[in-house]
Amino acid sequence: MRFTSLVIELIRARPRLVVWIVVLAQAAIWLTVALFFYASPPGDVATVLAYGREYQVGTPLGPPLAFWVADIAYRVAGNHLFGVYLLAELCAVATFWTVYFLSRAIVGPHQAVLAVLLTMTVTAYSSPGLEFGPLVLARPLWALLLWHSWQLIGLNRRNAWFAWSIEAGLLLLTTSAAIGLLLLLVVFAVAAEPGRRMLRSFDPLFALLVLVVLALPYLIWLVRADALGLPAFPALSELSQRALHWVWLVTRLALAMSGLVLLIALDSAWFARVPEDAPIIYRPPVDRLARDFVYFFALAPAIAGSLISGLLGFDRIVGGDGIALSMCGLAAIVATGDLVQLRRQRVLRTAWAAAIAAPVLAVVGGTLLQPWIGASEIATSYPARSVADFFYDSFERRTNQRLRAVAGDPEIARLISLHAGRPHLLLDATPQDAPWLTPAKFGQTGGVVVWRAADTVGTPPPEIAQRFPGIVPEVPRAFEWLVNGRQPLLRIGWAILRPKAP
Repeated sequence: MRFTSLVIELIRARPRLVVWIVVLAQAAIWLTVALFFYASPPGDVATVLAYGREYQVGTPLGPPLAFWVADIAYRVAGNHLFGVYLLAELCAVATFWTVYFLSRAIVGPHQAVLAVLLTMTVTAYSSPGLEFGPLVLARPLWALLLWHSWQLIGLNRRNAWFAWSIEAGLLLLTTSAAIGLLLLLVVFAVAAEPGRRMLRSFDPLFALLVLVVLALPYLIWLVRADALGLPAFPALSELSQRALHWVWLVTRLALAMSGLVLLIALDSAWFARVPEDAPIIYRPPVDRLARDFVYFFALAPAIAGSLISGLLGFDRIVGGDGIALSMCGLAAIVATGDLVQLRRQRVLRTAWAAAIAAPVLAVVGGTLLQPWIGASEIATSYPARSVADFFYDSFERRTNQRLRAVAGDPEIARLISLHAGRPHLLLDATPQDAPWLTPAKFGQTGGVVVWRAADTVGTPPPEIAQRFPGIVPEVPRAFEWLVNGRQPLLRIGWAILRPKAP
């Protein structure tokens, strides 16, 4: 007798409901983890907020949109990081929902659910998505671009041009990889006959005009900052090392898809000893243009991004793993065939849940256990709020003025800049990366200089003492971690530069 689980019946009867349930459940889990186990922001969130606070048209870190949006979310949430975490999860929800709409247009609503479920197991989407920044904001914009590009090329819907142009302009304001991604869209459109027919109309000219208007302020900043130009290519002697780096990037992408590959292997008939009467998820036949579209954008961003990153020695794939692997779930479904048999249903459910839960358990376990068994520090266990409040209040009591700027150790200074007063961040070691505040202006406005204290006296490191001559160190302040364990307290040395009278 055939056994069909409730999940499969829901996929057949209410596919959109299944997508909403799994996507919102994952977002709720990560928001809960952030509220209970994140004492400080993960990744580069503090840097994103420090840059967003200045509302620069362009930054050394790239286009400005992600920084602006992060600062707005932070302020709307009452200067609480929950606003940024919620924004990151909204980006994830928008990405999965757009992937569902694109998949539904190609393989139908039922197999589209399977494409979303497979995409959720990719490490870029199952691992902590709370690290909001340009790479996270670019994911839903790229998914929307693919969806509307398919509407233009595959479905011949001319009314999608306006949305396409807005999304392309926002992507240019989000990531430096946008130009390359848009070129991939142009390459596919030129290679396909419906795409060439589409490009011969006047609609692309109007879309180009909207795109230029949106991106014009950032383009002007690039010209004025003399930031346009080709990157430095490696010497011939470095090519072998860069080739090894490219192999590592490709290997990392393959490892990121390990959960997806495991689910496909578990569902295959290779390991079946006894034929199984498995339930079937049916789809209408997929034409050649749709197959080419899915396979091209499942492979081209990953191949092109890894080659550029390997050649130029970048630490990550150009555009990020999320963009490079955004179509892999749909590509796996398209390659499977018109009939998808779901064998070993209980095993598949367990494996999928494990792929989703593993990153959550890793974060929670690392936060609770690492302080007891290891010597390395957990970045999200820094007492960000306590550190910011102490130095902000200390400066205000000493000078009777609010803290306007903070400098010194970049890691600690970024935490202090998260205070409700939002002091400016001075990167005194690399002032060109923070053009809104110069060391000379910092000397006028005054501020707090912080560093990791190596003794109970609070002697500043030589490089900080050289950049800030004459500072008088205060008694170091010790702070408790989120989980102290066996590691010593966080001891911070500090000094106050008093504001100069106008």
